[in-house]
This record gives sequence, C-alpha cells and structure tokens, in this order.
Amino acid sequence: MSIRIVQVDAFTDRPFAGNPAAVALVDERAGGLDDGFRQGLALEMNLSETAFPTRRSDGDWDLRWFTPAAEVDLCGHATLATAHVLFSEGLVDGPEIRFHTRSGVLICRRDGDAVVMDFPSNPPVPSGPVDGLAEALGVPVLEVATSFDVVAVVDSPDTVRALDPDLTALSGIDTRAVIATAAGDVDGGDAHYVCRVFAPRVGIAEDPVTGSAHTIVGPLWGERLGLTELSAHQCSARGGRLGVHLNGDRVELTGVAVTVLDGTLTLP
Repeated sequence: MSIRIVQVDAFTDRPFAGNPAAVALVDERAGGLDDGFRQGLALEMNLSETAFPTRRSDGDWDLRWFTPAAEVDLCGHATLATAHVLFSEGLVDGPEIRFHTRSGVLICRRDGDAVVMDFPSNPPVPSGPVDGLAEALGVPVLEVATSFDVVAVVDSPDTVRALDPDLTALSGIDTRAVIATAAGDVDGGDAHYVCRVFAPRVGIAEDPVTGSAHTIVGPLWGERLGLTELSAHQCSARGGRLGVHLNGDRVELTGVAVTVLDGTLTLP
C-alpha cells in the first residue's frame, strides 16, 4: 500500500512556523482505510493533526481529522492545510471546496494566496471557576468561559506569552483544550487578541495555531471590542496569525499555508 502524504505549515507564510499538519491523499476506490489505520497513521506522523480528505461522488469532499490520540470534531489548521493541498494540486474545480465533517459542512474558498474557511461560531458561555485551572496555568485567571474548550482570560498578552503550565494538571480538566487568552495591542502592531492552546488530554501539549479555538475566542473578543473583523495572534513558540470575520452564527477564518514535505508512505 502506498499513500501520498503532504505536510503543510498552516497559518504562516514561511516554513517552520505556524502549525504543521499532514494531509493523507488516499484513493478510497482502492479499498479505503479503516479507523484503526487512520489512528495509527496519525500516531506515526506525530503531528497535532493528520487530515484525511476523500472525494465524494457529488464533487464535494469528506474530511476527518485525527490527533496522535483521538479523532476530533473540528480542526482549523488541518482544514486550511487540506484546502491548500487540494487547490495547489488542482484536485478541485473552481474557487471553492465543500467539506463534509463531524461539525457539518465547512466551505473553503481561495482569496489570492490565502484560504478563507467558513466555520460554525462557538461562542463561550461565562462560567464559574474551574477547579485547579489557575493552579495548572500558574497565573491568576480573571474569567472562565466554556464552549467545547475551556477559556481562561488573563490580564495581558505578556502573561499569555510567558505561560509555562503544568500539563499533567491541565490533563485532569475535563475538556478538549484550555485556551489562555488576553486582549491584544493593535497599536503596538500585535493583534486584537492573543491566545495559546493547551490540549494534553488529547495528546497535544501545546497546539501551535488552532483554527477551531478562534471560533470560540473570536466571538468572545468580537463582542467585547464591538468588532466583526479582528486580527489574532496565537503566540506559541512557532506562532501564527489569522484574520477573523464574525458573521452571525458563522466565523470566517483567513490564513495562508506553505508545503514543506511531500512524500509517499509505503507499507507491505
């Protein structure tokens, strides 16, 4: 069995930054893959996500995402990576791709060198303190809100950048990921907001750039700042930037990506 795998750095315009994802280009007509194989391949790639796009008979695509430990319902950077590969390889006709996913239909379209991804909005709901959250992050938490991730609002971008959390303690919190965030400094050339995302519970210590997280914190900061167009900086070590457009119950995320590896996985 041979499977072409393309590795892409997403939400960046240069190699070795942003968030890497693997895109497995599999001809399902040749027999397809079972879920155990998909999970094993994601573990072998050992990236935060490996994406599996499959062409449908109606011209749309099915898309699934696997971390090294589990399948996930939504992944922004691996969706961007997949759209980048399909557009670059000429595997789609026209400027738009419709992906059928566990989070519904996601539409990606070209915008020059960038890809605009239309995702469902997932605004967080304010909640009370989460036991152990501040202690695990190692900093005071001003506010907590929840969606499918837990959001911890802290006092400044510098606090977000300096975080060195206790990942073992964070893994004990019942959530896919913990998002630490603060209002940014647009005048200083940074962004409307900054964030970092820690997901040890699903096998990811820190995700470098997390598109799905911005469907949560984008609406949060949009409401607070009175804006529908925001710039975001996920200030992990690799770092990444994206545009966020709030449109009712949808969020459009704009980013660029670069291909860094293209090879073939060969198995007996």
